[in-house]
Amino acid sequence: MQSWAIPKGPSFDTTVKRMAVQVEDHPLAYARFEGTVPARQYGAGKVIIWDTGVWTPLHDPAEGYRDGNLKFELHGHKLHGKWVLVRMKGKGEKQSPWLLIKEKDAFARTAAQYSVVDELPDSVAPLGLPPEAVPCTLPETLSPQLAKLVVAAPPDPSDWICENKFDGYRMLVRNNAEGARLFTRNGHDWTSKLRSLQDAFERLKLPPGWYDGEIVIPTEAGIPDFAELQQAFYLADTRDVILYLFDLPYVAGHDLRRAPLLARRAVLKRLLSAASSERIRLSEEFAGALEQVLLSACKLGLEGVIAKRRSSTYQGDRSSDWIKLKCGQRQEFVIGGYTNPEGARYGLGALLLGVRDAQGVLQYAGNVGSGFGQKTLQDLIKTLKPLLRITSPFAAESKIEGISHWVAPTLVAEVSFGDWTRAGRIRHAVFRGLRTDKTANSIVREKALRMPAVNRPGTRSNKAHLPASRTAVTHPERVIDASTGTTKIELFRYYGLVYHLMMKHLTGRPVSLVRAPAGVDGKTFFQKHIETEKLAGIRQVERAPGVGDSAMIEVTGKQGLLSAAQSNVIEFHTQNAVITSLAQPDRIVFDLDPGEGVTWARVQEAAQLMHSFLTQLGLPSFLKTSGGKGLHVVVPVRRLHDWDTVKGFSHAVVLHMARTIPQRFVARSGPTNRVGKIFIDYLRNGLGATTVSAWSARARPGLGISVPVAWSELPSLRGGDQWSVRTVHERLDAGNQPWNEYAKAARGLDRAIAALE
Repeated sequence: MQSWAIPKGPSFDTTVKRMAVQVEDHPLAYARFEGTVPARQYGAGKVIIWDTGVWTPLHDPAEGYRDGNLKFELHGHKLHGKWVLVRMKGKGEKQSPWLLIKEKDAFARTAAQYSVVDELPDSVAPLGLPPEAVPCTLPETLSPQLAKLVVAAPPDPSDWICENKFDGYRMLVRNNAEGARLFTRNGHDWTSKLRSLQDAFERLKLPPGWYDGEIVIPTEAGIPDFAELQQAFYLADTRDVILYLFDLPYVAGHDLRRAPLLARRAVLKRLLSAASSERIRLSEEFAGALEQVLLSACKLGLEGVIAKRRSSTYQGDRSSDWIKLKCGQRQEFVIGGYTNPEGARYGLGALLLGVRDAQGVLQYAGNVGSGFGQKTLQDLIKTLKPLLRITSPFAAESKIEGISHWVAPTLVAEVSFGDWTRAGRIRHAVFRGLRTDKTANSIVREKALRMPAVNRPGTRSNKAHLPASRTAVTHPERVIDASTGTTKIELFRYYGLVYHLMMKHLTGRPVSLVRAPAGVDGKTFFQKHIETEKLAGIRQVERAPGVGDSAMIEVTGKQGLLSAAQSNVIEFHTQNAVITSLAQPDRIVFDLDPGEGVTWARVQEAAQLMHSFLTQLGLPSFLKTSGGKGLHVVVPVRRLHDWDTVKGFSHAVVLHMARTIPQRFVARSGPTNRVGKIFIDYLRNGLGATTVSAWSARARPGLGISVPVAWSELPSLRGGDQWSVRTVHERLDAGNQPWNEYAKAARGLDRAIAALE
């Protein structure tokens, strides 16, 4: 290798001329050497591989070297673009110093903006490229490797690795110095649709290359949810999209396609292990026999598995070196028409589906008439009408009953179904969504390579294809708060965002729900009991003897919040006792409810007065906004007293405050009693009474939320509804921290009762 030493390192600034001293030629093996050269030897000291890649001469390199004006382009991990080495004086004088100068191009940056030596000082050797890696420039496009469908595991499982078959969109990332671009399997640029994922990828500072993977939105259980992914694109909100990477055909100026799969994955693993991200993850391998892996995947509700031959190269086409085994039947179909709706249904009755045969003729494959929501039907008919045509796009011999409307065969639908009939029709079909990442001309019937050789899971119903943890949102676009324009899907996503904070206040407590089917401006319903079999994540709890007769409900996790939100629940209220000890309450709630004419400053003053008096009684208290007009003061107590004692004590506190400061407080409810004053609602401390939970939204204009706050924050609060569903991000970092001491702050009431008397 002809070699130059650059004492200060390269600069992307075109005005900076870096000294480059030509040194003795090095053997090619030196390009892979890292370590320490012993003292008193040539080049003594630490040696790292600072960059690696490909150089491309821009003119005749022999002539440029001879004339002392060598121009070239670099395609490396750190260095990119056009450069020139200029000999300072004389021609052919090897001892004469050279200058390394960056040429003007898209990669040029001023020294004040960027110093590549300071920003990227580390070795790139950990890439550990396999010997099959071939130096190259990064191609503009990439044809992805595809898998063939089989119905049984291969005979020798030791030759294969197994991965999850993701229920999402195939996504290829082209990463270079200009940034990351995200492409579908057909080469469509989806970067603008996935800006937050692009940002997450670029923050990893991975070397240039093509990264192969799939995007999904997982459920709480980690199961990819295709319907949720489609909804994210429909709402233009892809912040929850995750990219699973499973292959690396190009990296750091090298083509790895001829390297074995395991070698490519090894490089990918090293890169991702050094660059942690929740949004960019490695597609892990499953251990065990493929048959057992498939059975486990099906039980978990996964779509299936992908098996890949360990030694396989990356061929950029459909190959039997990659195979897919599915838990159920599911594939894409071309839409060739639709039927009229029946009854109260809007838009269409069923979609007429087809697949291309070997000659490219569209063969009729049956229809799908289920799996549509009202919004989906509206969108579909709006999309289909411009495609209407007079003649059928299906093969002439296709027998299609009833009145049909034909459309140009350009749209692709993904459909799950029970099985194929002998006539080539699908049965028990369910519409899953449109596929904009696949072309209609490429859709053929997926046929297994061979007959089953192992026991497979039996055919399941359409419902069984969906894991129990999934929640489909109907009418996501429906506005539930006209004052802000907040939609149902926004509330749904809000509860998905704060569930980890909210469950601290919900877990183990009986819950009541406030439903608003027509939104906050319509009629609301308060429910303490509900058909829990219809709501995943919510269970029924039996009353303990002597503590009432009716059953109660409990939210058991994130899925309970989401399924309730899907059922138009806005508010979650909790009782002052836990399910395991219903006879003894473990907290007291004082709800500061301002009457007409009371200013916010008076509410703040009232909260501070309550805090001071409770402290005088020896009781710690905690503050939270109500999400409405007032504030809640919460006192944790030990489970030593019955309901009558606790309620009686809270009533006595309120009476004392009203007698002591009558110009501020009132002990009787009712709007006429509260004019200009604050009613301290103690009635929430009775058996069966509830208070809105922390982090719950309120079913009123603005969709304010109840948020735990510190007493030190009281003077700066702007209202009981300071934070809302749309502004919660301003408060998420604080979370439940203001209540960190709550769990160990509980006291008995005996001393406080004695002091009050």
